[in-house]
Amino acid sequence: MTDITLLPQVTAFLGREHGHYISGRLLAGAGTEKFAVVNPATGQAIAQVVEGGQEEVDAAMQAAFAAFHGAWARVSPMERGNCLMRLADLLQAHREELAQLESLCSGKTIQLARGLEIDMAAQFLRYFAGWSSKISGETLNVSLPSFRGEQYTAFTRREPLGVVVGIIPWNFSIMIAIWKLAAALTCGCTVVLKPSEYTPLTMLRVAELAQEAGIPDGTLNVVNGSGARLGPALIAHPHCAKVSFTGSVPTGIAVGKAAMEQGIVRTTLELGGKNGAAFLADVSVDKMVDGIIEAGYLNQGQICAAAERFYLPDSHIDAVLEKLTQRLGAMKVGSSLDETTEVGPLANEAHYRKVLGLFDKARAEGSQIVCGGHALAGPGFFVAPTAIRATGPDDLLMREETFGPVGTFLAYDDEEQMIAMMNDSPYGLAASLWTNDLSKAMRMIPRIEAGTVWINMHTFLDPALPFGGMKSSGIGREFGSAFIEHYTELKSVMVRY
Repeated sequence: MTDITLLPQVTAFLGREHGHYISGRLLAGAGTEKFAVVNPATGQAIAQVVEGGQEEVDAAMQAAFAAFHGAWARVSPMERGNCLMRLADLLQAHREELAQLESLCSGKTIQLARGLEIDMAAQFLRYFAGWSSKISGETLNVSLPSFRGEQYTAFTRREPLGVVVGIIPWNFSIMIAIWKLAAALTCGCTVVLKPSEYTPLTMLRVAELAQEAGIPDGTLNVVNGSGARLGPALIAHPHCAKVSFTGSVPTGIAVGKAAMEQGIVRTTLELGGKNGAAFLADVSVDKMVDGIIEAGYLNQGQICAAAERFYLPDSHIDAVLEKLTQRLGAMKVGSSLDETTEVGPLANEAHYRKVLGLFDKARAEGSQIVCGGHALAGPGFFVAPTAIRATGPDDLLMREETFGPVGTFLAYDDEEQMIAMMNDSPYGLAASLWTNDLSKAMRMIPRIEAGTVWINMHTFLDPALPFGGMKSSGIGREFGSAFIEHYTELKSVMVRY
């Protein structure tokens, strides 16, 4: 098959002058410097965006601050949820348009952009909307003595923090932004989003849809530009009450430090890591291969929770790697706008060069490249799906995140050794365990050091389940009811009467 035909509205959108969305308006901004948005499937620029600076940061933060104390504060909890429901409906109504923009900017296959990026973003919006009228405190019986017949009662309130800065990665530019803006708006906060400079376009379009959904001007703002320039400026702004960041561990540590230095600004940090997947010997070779592909190769491995470390029984590893090589080699690699493509490009050139550099380091270290391990000929940032057999648990690619279509495999002799190797990491975002023995799995779950543990599955997220990491993989939780704690302050009230 060939590439799908772009919708006229997508072509028209790409031809616009792009900048920022502040106080209900699309603005070019005050700057003259522009940066290119590159289609990773071709390596060609598809749009130009005006670089933001301090003036845009100040305008966006002031707009959000004014809405927090004004227009958004006057919206009832139920109506906040209704706004999010209408936005979910609009995402679905503009599904193909948004999916095409996402594929063009990030290299995500069009099928994944439709079915995961847009459809799941709408589901998350609807989930968060349901919480808007259910955020509550509690009444308490206090034990103070009465001296002159007076009595006491007490209660707690959940109050919104204020202006939330959401810093968005390039791998899911719509869905992860929705996680942050929906959590903030549900709790009564307002938000300023800073998309990745690699994928800055989609949130400009979503912000327009948010206005159509009835979200007041200033409640949702988008500032585009360099993370190194805009991130510190947003965090340092006096109106910043919270930072929600998804991205790399080193950048997340820098964000956390900056937030502390600005007077203990609240933070939620989802930082990825080096996730492990372990297969027990009772699983068939075919099911192991199916599980490995599910866990490690979706969206070219560019998922925070994707598995990169695979632990296989010594008795199975040779057969698994042989069959995996066949399966990976048969995958169709190609344009993200071709509906038959299974593996698209990496999202940007910088990441592409990083992954290729890691292959060189793995070879130099003596790891065995079982399949892949190289760039593909032609334009774009394509890397062959790769499997690497490690020499031991301290190999570079058993410890350093690749964030690509790369699985590194290590055999184990006994299950105690396997659990110890899984936990021997500074990270702890997610892990999976694959077995037909549910009793054994239930006993292993408490011993695995990860914020999410899947059994016989990997990567799938549901909005009802809190998501976040242990150890260096982050602070705080998203989704479930846990997000409420991170976007509100708990206020205690005591009354004497």
